[in-house]
Amino acid sequence: MSEANKPALANVGALGLGGFALSTFILNIVNAGWVDGTTIGIVMPVAMLYGGLAQFMAGMWDVRRGDIFGATCFTSFGAFWMGLALFFFMKFAGIQAFVDVPAAGVAVILIAWGIFTFYATIASLKLPKAVTWVFITLTLLFFLLAIGEFVPVVHTIAGYEGVLCSLIAWYASAGILINTVHGRTVLPLGERK
Repeated sequence: MSEANKPALANVGALGLGGFALSTFILNIVNAGWVDGTTIGIVMPVAMLYGGLAQFMAGMWDVRRGDIFGATCFTSFGAFWMGLALFFFMKFAGIQAFVDVPAAGVAVILIAWGIFTFYATIASLKLPKAVTWVFITLTLLFFLLAIGEFVPVVHTIAGYEGVLCSLIAWYASAGILINTVHGRTVLPLGERK
């Protein structure tokens, strides 16, 4: 089939943001202390498959669509969720190298993700404002979680902030899905001129 005859690929932003939002929400209700920490056992499989695999696939579809932002961010954060889930699975299995990871080691990873998210935030300034707010709150979340490795109250604050981030991401996901299906703006996303 020639390039001209290939069907256009759908906008996968609703899928990618939806996977990110749900995984971020369920993890951060644990971080905020709204549910018992043992709930993490159900959080990680969802994070692996919806936040991880589905979001990673959305990134790969964005490669095909020629969307460098979606390709980079969805693929990266999909890999983040799969890596985080794998870390917890190894920890649950009692593999000592994962059980004994010091707080400083976790904080370094969170800071590194904060740096990546910060420059993705700069790139997002050309996208709808709803997407930019996802990245602003996510950058803040990573740095709060890094500090929270040493200061428990900051970890709890990060949980609340993470819930906010997830709600913004859900709104953006809903906006893309609903607006696309209806063929008009039902949920404004703050499109830039």
